[in-house]
Amino acid sequence: MPTSVASSADTPQTAAFLGTRVLDHQAADRAAGVLIGAACGDALGVPYEFTPRLADDQQPAMIGGGLGPYKPGEYSDDTQMHVCIAAVAASGADLTSPIALDQIARNFHNWRASGATDIGNQTSAVLMAAHQSETGSPSEAMTAAADAYTARARYSAGNGSLMRTGIVALAYLDDPEGMAQAATLISSLTHSDPECIEACILWCSGIRTAVLEGTFDGVRQGIHLLPADRQDLWTSRLDEAEANPPHHWPSNGYVVTALQAAWSAITRTPVPEHAPERRSFPAQHFQLAAEAAVRAGNDTDTVAAIAGTLLGARWGLSAIPLAWQQAVNGWPSLTGPDLVRLAVLTARKGFDDADGWPTTARVPIPGYAGEGFVVPHPEDPGVLLGNLPLTEYRGAAPVDAVVSLCRVGQAPILSGTDVEHVRVWLVDKEGSNQNLHYVLDQAAHQIVRLRKEGKRVLLHCVAGRSRTPAVAAAYSTLLGTPPQKALAEIYGALDQHWTLLAHWQLHDAVYELAGLTPYRPKARQLAAGSPLPGR
Repeated sequence: MPTSVASSADTPQTAAFLGTRVLDHQAADRAAGVLIGAACGDALGVPYEFTPRLADDQQPAMIGGGLGPYKPGEYSDDTQMHVCIAAVAASGADLTSPIALDQIARNFHNWRASGATDIGNQTSAVLMAAHQSETGSPSEAMTAAADAYTARARYSAGNGSLMRTGIVALAYLDDPEGMAQAATLISSLTHSDPECIEACILWCSGIRTAVLEGTFDGVRQGIHLLPADRQDLWTSRLDEAEANPPHHWPSNGYVVTALQAAWSAITRTPVPEHAPERRSFPAQHFQLAAEAAVRAGNDTDTVAAIAGTLLGARWGLSAIPLAWQQAVNGWPSLTGPDLVRLAVLTARKGFDDADGWPTTARVPIPGYAGEGFVVPHPEDPGVLLGNLPLTEYRGAAPVDAVVSLCRVGQAPILSGTDVEHVRVWLVDKEGSNQNLHYVLDQAAHQIVRLRKEGKRVLLHCVAGRSRTPAVAAAYSTLLGTPPQKALAEIYGALDQHWTLLAHWQLHDAVYELAGLTPYRPKARQLAAGSPLPGR
């Protein structure tokens, strides 16, 4: 079925038909970060599950191993079950409907039978009982099994539904009450204890507000969605989380302590100041807080997956380290772009935008992109600067890696070739990148990595005239070239034809990353060859 975060490509009529708000580019970035944020937290925590807690100076890494054992970057059951829900949510279905709930239940059964690399005791017991049931629909049988487990078990409030709840928020960005109902029903498929349901509602509320408003305020705001006699209790639990470090709750298999550990990691990890010249960016809060969640110990993958979902919703896909985006993978043979597609489709109610994104194999090339072209980087001929049309020509640019600064679609880049593909979320519009300096820095350092590995790199955006020169200039500064000289050289390499001077935020960020005050030349000064005095 066609989904809408409605993007700038959507018409007002389309948005009205969808019955959903038009999300701006920054909110779309945040929606795209939800599922992959969960997966990155999960994969980061996998190697350390139930091992001795990491010290504060130890940095976790996606090295694999764990209970699987897992490949480097591979996520576990936390995200696997999340994907089971996302597959339905991405169709635009009402997740509270019996049809949708039945399909989610079937997906859980299929996952258990063919894809589960790990499974919690409570989830396993419920799915087994539901599988053996001969009454009711798949979701009715599963909910009944969960209710029976809750009734008989001494401990029935495990964290197994909270870990997979984030995608539910994306399906109800305009309907908090519907979101709470969906969170209740989907949690109750395996975890019907009221504490599990309440935790899922709070976290979904946090994710919804983070996507729409770019804050963490929604977790506390969600308290009003809970029963009146439970609101003071959850307020005190959040207070406790903010007052103690994540490892304060060593038994974090319990849904309440799992939420508290995740919330502690998020709220007690300072947001870095914006000091691009020192490689300090607010967006780094995603990585630092996810690492803090892993250091909580015990159920590391789950706590970090819970934290990663909300962190991704707050800071966006563009805040997730490109190395993590490249590494994350898991059942059923999904990678980072697949997780982004599922999240965006969910937020878009199952519809692609006017260009067919995020589902299309290749996005259409607009007329302003012109003909395909490629020129060598003036400081490093092993880096080629080009545009989107070039990527349609197999063998037109013999390279080992492609860094795409624009949307290209789901199909492999440079069809018929085996190249590494780095996708960068960077929007060619003033005010549309909430993590602009961080993204430019990440992209430039990816080029450094690829070149150190001996790879010939193609760097491109749609027309090759704005984002491409900005990242190319940032790369030049990493090679020791002052930004003013770097920009002049790239202007010349592109035959004095670019649109970077119409995008001052991109232009200025190159200077600011180098610790210099931006100097804004006129185009004729650039053409003169040496118009850019240092500042």
